[in-house]
Amino acid sequence: MARSGKVTVVGAGFYGSTTALRLAEYDIFETVVLTDILEGKSEGLALDMNQSRSIEGFETKVVGATTTPEGAGYEATANSDVVVITAGLPRKPGMSRMDLIGVNAGIVRGVAENISKHSPNAVIIVVSNPLDEMTALAQLATNFPKNRVIGQAGMLDTARFTNNVAEKLGVSTASVKTLTLGSHGDTMVPVPSRCTVDGKPLSDLLSQTEIDELVDRTRNGGAEVVALLKTGSAYYAPSAAAARMAKAVIEDSGAVMPVCAWVDGQYGISGVYLGVEAEIGKGGVKKVVESALTESEVAALKVAAEAVRAKQADVKDL
Repeated sequence: MARSGKVTVVGAGFYGSTTALRLAEYDIFETVVLTDILEGKSEGLALDMNQSRSIEGFETKVVGATTTPEGAGYEATANSDVVVITAGLPRKPGMSRMDLIGVNAGIVRGVAENISKHSPNAVIIVVSNPLDEMTALAQLATNFPKNRVIGQAGMLDTARFTNNVAEKLGVSTASVKTLTLGSHGDTMVPVPSRCTVDGKPLSDLLSQTEIDELVDRTRNGGAEVVALLKTGSAYYAPSAAAARMAKAVIEDSGAVMPVCAWVDGQYGISGVYLGVEAEIGKGGVKKVVESALTESEVAALKVAAEAVRAKQADVKDL
């Protein structure tokens, strides 16, 4: 099997290490690099992952590297095609994603600047919270074209919406199609009009009250996991979403995915990073896909845009 390309995952916590393993097990990359500021952590995890290759049947090599905020160790990431930034603190029970903005801004800015020096042609996938703001910050810090800096949120939120619908109706997730746009936070916009089960509109199967309950649960999906875990936050579903985005980039698949992308005129919204559907390939976002939404859904998307716009304007000073 032909393998090509190099992908770096920054941050070897649960999210980052799980993402790195998923990427390695795809067996399509030549190399997966996992970095962390804790000395030896990423190297130990990489060794462990490599020792699983003969069991799981993949040959992608995982490389661990210890890095510093000043930039030492980043040479291991040089010439990466894709970089997934997971670095930053996770939420604790009772915290919102916005509570993390100050501390994570410094971390993400430092990572982005170091990545831009060593991998100037990379596509960056940001997963650090607060997601929309950290995506904007990463673009400012790298000065990369906006299509090459994208955030992972809509893939995860859509997967949560799909799972909620499937559980409610007792059907397979494969039979359910959903979509979630907007911010990765309070102004998230689950899109019921685009939800179907075996091709039937969700409104044919559930009452408006039941649909509203599923929408609310989706919007609070991350907090639900955090409250149950008590320490740390979700990483299995988020890592699956980030890995699929990286796979779409390296394969130049043109897959249409809900991601945090730069919006410039679609839905009457301009000049902001926001959760929308986009065609993903080697250059990152090939184009933003503007699909049919109801008037109320478009209005909610515009509210989300204005909510994140103000915070994204603030991150340049963080």
